[in-house]
Amino acid sequence: MTDSSTRSSRKPPDRLRRRWLRGLLAAGLVTGLGAGAGPALAAEAEIRNIVLQPSDDQYILNADVVAELTPLLADVVGRGVSLYFITEFELTAPRWYWLDEEIITRSLTYRLSYQSLTRQYRLTTGALHQNFTSLDEAMRTMLRIRNWGIADKGALKIGRSYNAALRFRLDVGELPKPLQVSALGRKDWNLASDWYRWTFMPPTRDSK
Repeated sequence: MTDSSTRSSRKPPDRLRRRWLRGLLAAGLVTGLGAGAGPALAAEAEIRNIVLQPSDDQYILNADVVAELTPLLADVVGRGVSLYFITEFELTAPRWYWLDEEIITRSLTYRLSYQSLTRQYRLTTGALHQNFTSLDEAMRTMLRIRNWGIADKGALKIGRSYNAALRFRLDVGELPKPLQVSALGRKDWNLASDWYRWTFMPPTRDSK
C-alpha cells in the first residue's frame, strides 16, 4: 500500500473519452435528471475495525470500509470512465488556549478502471497496479486498509492524547465535467463515509 495524494497521469486519448461520454449520454446516464428519472439510491460507506498501532519504526493503521458501488457507478466504470477514491486521515492535538494543533494529514488515493481489451478491472495507487477479473474483487482489495504508515514513532509524544479522524469518499471532482454536473445533488453518483473520530494515545514502550 502506498501513501499517495497524486493522480495517475495515464489518461485515455480525448477521442476515446468523447466516445465514452457519448455512450453515457445515449444511455441516459448524464441527462437522466428529468421527470422520468427514478429516485436516487442511497450511497453510503461506513468505517469499521480501526486499529492504529506502533510497528518497528512507525505507526500503522488498519481499517475496513463497508461500501459498494451503486448500479450507476458500476455501469460508469464498466464503460471506461475511471473512478478515484480517497481515504483521508487526520491527527490533531487539543489545545485549551487555541484551536487544535494539526499534527498529521495523510491521503491514500485509488484509481479504479476497466481495461476493455483484457476485460479486467485495474486498481492503481501511486506506481502500483493490480488487475482483477471482477469488480467485486477490486472493491474488496480497495476497502481493506492494511499496514498504512501514518507517522514515524518520533512524531508522536508518549502519554499525549490525540484526536484521530478517518473517512473514505469518491472524488467526484475527478469525473469528466459533464458527469460532475450530473452528480450534483444525486446520491447515486456519490459514495462517502462520515468522518470516523476517536481518541488515540501512543502506548508506552512497555505496553506494545
